[in-house]
Amino acid sequence: MSKLTIVLLIILAILIIGLVVLYFWGKRLQKRQEEQQVQMEAARQTVSMLVIDKKIMPLKQSGLPQVVIDQTPFLMRRSRLPIVKARVGGRMMILVADRKVYDVIPLKKEVKAVVSGIYIMEVRAIRGQLEAPPVKEKWYRKILPGKKDKAADTEKTGKTGKGGK
Repeated sequence: MSKLTIVLLIILAILIIGLVVLYFWGKRLQKRQEEQQVQMEAARQTVSMLVIDKKIMPLKQSGLPQVVIDQTPFLMRRSRLPIVKARVGGRMMILVADRKVYDVIPLKKEVKAVVSGIYIMEVRAIRGQLEAPPVKEKWYRKILPGKKDKAADTEKTGKTGKGGK
């Protein structure tokens, strides 16, 4: 066998071993996430809150208690989190929002929120409905204005194209 095939076989073996390791590591992380989700569901409660401010900022600048910052993993401490400052009951609280929920949270309005500890899991409006965030234009739509995006057309017109609404 030539040197090239030996080198390629070694690289292939390393890649296969890496994929197997990533597969089992991913399964382990997924189990851990499911366990945490069950714990969060058990500790959830509905509260009424007046949202004062919301920002995406680094954990150290968020104003969260030092105990929370100390308990976060080392690599997570430099990440940016969606932080919500709200009046819950009679006191001010700094909460961390879910990324999906963060865009829906209105400023200077009262909402009902499902909270687990300091984590906002879900938000509902008390009066009326919550406004959906505006749909961001995709980068390729800016470059090629002639291209049609089926999802964007559906959202703009409200028609599905199958004779529906």
